Formats: sequence, C-alpha cells, structure tokens
Amino acid sequence: MTSTPSSLSPSPGPLAPLILASKSPARTKLLAEAGIPHRIVVSAVDENAITAQHPEASPAEIALLLARSKAEAVASLPEADGALVLGCDSVFEFDGHALGKPYTPDVAVERLRAMSGRAGVLHTGHWLVDCRDGVVSSEGELASAGVEFTEMADDEIAAYVATGEPLHCAGSFTIDGLGGAFLARVDGDPHTVVGLSVSTLRLLLSRAKVRITDFWAPAVVR
Repeated sequence: MTSTPSSLSPSPGPLAPLILASKSPARTKLLAEAGIPHRIVVSAVDENAITAQHPEASPAEIALLLARSKAEAVASLPEADGALVLGCDSVFEFDGHALGKPYTPDVAVERLRAMSGRAGVLHTGHWLVDCRDGVVSSEGELASAGVEFTEMADDEIAAYVATGEPLHCAGSFTIDGLGGAFLARVDGDPHTVVGLSVSTLRLLLSRAKVRITDFWAPAVVR
C-alpha cells in the first residue's frame, strides 16, 4: 500500500515515548538503527489461537490482525499510558498458504525444500495505538514484499536449520542473518522482510501528527 504522509505541524511539547509490542531482536535493531528510541513491552497474545479464530482470513489479513492484537493488548496495560504503541507481525504467503514460524526442524526443512528456487510474498502488518492525552486511537497498515529464493541443496538446508535461526522466523528464513545467503531477489522494501518497514511506521506516525524526524532530536523522551 502506498500513501504520502499529510502535512504536519511541529509536535507540541515533549515527544511521546514509543513502545514496541514485540520481543523480536531484528525489529528493535531496525528501530535503533533508524534513530528511534523505544521501550519493549511484550504482549501475551496467543498467535495460534487468534489465527484459528479467523480461518477465512488471507495471509495478509492475518499479519495485520496479529499486529493489531499485539498493539492493542500492550496499549491496555498501565505502562502504555501516554505512549505510542507499535505492534508488528509477519506472515509468509507461499502457494496461497500463510506460513508463520515453523518451531520444529522437520517443518523448517520441509518448507525450505518446497521454497527452493521459487518465490512467495512476505507480509508485515503494522499497527500503531496512540495512548496520549487519555484518548486511545489506532491505525494499521500492511507492507508486502516479494521474495525469490535460490536453489538450495539438501545439505545446505540441513546446515541452515541446524543453526536454529529459521525456527522462530516467519516462513522459516531471514534476510538479515544467515538466511540471506539463499535469497535471490526481494521485490519491495527489504525492511518489510526483516519484520518492520520504517517507511510504513513513518506513515502511521504522520497520521498521529508525529514526525519521525522528531525522534532523532537529542531531547527525545525515552
């Protein structure tokens, strides 16, 4: 989805802190590298249960639904008062199916063999809940990127799975780690494949009348 942030007036007073409703090291690293100070508060959302409650949802809809569930769960906590809460979740769409984390080596091996030399789409849902001034509002946006894989030999797949890296990654692969060796092409924002599109976050912040550049100031509230 493509949109242009609306014209913004300067943010009044101190900038609200940003809370990331995710324990993903890749997402917090992306935010840090983008100059965005934040806190981490992990939600207790059961991803499998929510997905099971929406059997007709598309992979893209699941990604946005999970992102919203995580953001709103954390936004309901006392520590979110006065903050901006960002929830993200990624789902890999392959052959029309939604692939989340494989969790077990056998599932990861099976998936990677099927994906060898082929392509799919990585969907990352973003949901921002604004808890400032005692008024809660929320906005969501989906970012998607096509991912094409190289041909992978069985021994390469076995070696990759043995590292443990793909077991807790949507689709059983990463772009910013060892799995990057098996990606031939990414069509779209590479940050989407990592799990958080900074340009999409900029769009959501703009809707809340916050400039992403304000986070770069030395006096940001942490």
